[in-house]
Amino acid sequence: MQLPRTLTRLTVALAVITALLGGVLIASSAADLSTQIQSSKSTAANLQNQIKAESQQIAKTAGGVAAAQQQLATVQANLDQHIAQLRSVQTKLMTAKGQLLVLEQKLHLASTYLAANLRASYESGSPNLVDVILNSNGFSNLLNQVNYIKDAQSKDTQIVRVMQIARTRVQQEAMSLGRLELQDRDLTNQILTQRNQAAVIEAGLVQQQITEQTQQAHTKAKLASVNAQTQALQKKLNAIIAAQQEQARLSAQQAATQVNQQVGGLPINSSGTVQPPPGAPQAVKEMIYAGNAIATLPYIWGGGHGSFTAAGYDCSGSVSYVLAAAGLLSTPEVSGSFESYGDPGPGQWVTIYANAGHVWMQIAGWRFDTVALNTGGSRWSQGGGEYAGFVVRHPVGL
Repeated sequence: MQLPRTLTRLTVALAVITALLGGVLIASSAADLSTQIQSSKSTAANLQNQIKAESQQIAKTAGGVAAAQQQLATVQANLDQHIAQLRSVQTKLMTAKGQLLVLEQKLHLASTYLAANLRASYESGSPNLVDVILNSNGFSNLLNQVNYIKDAQSKDTQIVRVMQIARTRVQQEAMSLGRLELQDRDLTNQILTQRNQAAVIEAGLVQQQITEQTQQAHTKAKLASVNAQTQALQKKLNAIIAAQQEQARLSAQQAATQVNQQVGGLPINSSGTVQPPPGAPQAVKEMIYAGNAIATLPYIWGGGHGSFTAAGYDCSGSVSYVLAAAGLLSTPEVSGSFESYGDPGPGQWVTIYANAGHVWMQIAGWRFDTVALNTGGSRWSQGGGEYAGFVVRHPVGL
């Protein structure tokens, strides 16, 4: 007849072991997730510091790009100025070329005239002053002949002077033209060199800026991934914490209902059939909880006398068990012994009815009697009970 109680205890024990194992597994998972979350947060902090450093470097590079662009703007302004100078030089160069062409034409024309005069003089001979005087027909004719010679000689002299001047000017203009061409080439090379240098610097800085921004974009993507992972881990951890809290609640509820609780070395049941009323003394509560623990066990004659722990109880064994659980009895008693137990008369909370053949009790208005159990049910009941022929006693102070 002890099998139902043994099964109950085994069931409770298995439930406790399962709860403990589940708690260990959940706690382990929570610890692992907490470690992973802390690691993710540390990684996120490192990435944020890296992004900050990259932002500072990008700002520096942007400043370098701005400086390079400013330098390029300065070079461009110089370029514009040099272009204006170059245009001026080119204008002077074109003017010099035009002047040189005119001078060359004048030199060629003077050479042509001089050659023609020399050829005419050679062919007709040059008249001398004696021939002119001898061949003149009069003084007037003589003057005309002499003036002609002077005019001819004067023209040749002028042509020679013109040729000399033209040749000198041509040489001067040629030298000036050469200098202008050198100046033009130097200005062009200088401008191109400065512009190429500025363009190379700007292109390098812009490429560096692109590289840094690309790297920062990758870092931000890593940070977003780490944050998402942290959120997922935190969600799992919250779920585990909620499961732990629910498990704790269920464990507390199970602890409140399990039969294996001990008071005074005896099992009690605090959530059984009967609950103590508000303000009941602790001893009354323990008596009711002890009654709950054995209320549905079968009636066994002599049960509870050899030991408080038994598979079933008779009337005096039941009363002995309840009183012992509250610390009001040290050894089991038979029915007749309760005729002298405690103080006489009914108690405020507990009253015992005893004679030589039977004993039962009332606790906080509840009847606790093996007669109420019959073949099933509970020792607890409301009302009824045998009163005639019983000695009325109560525990001291109750």
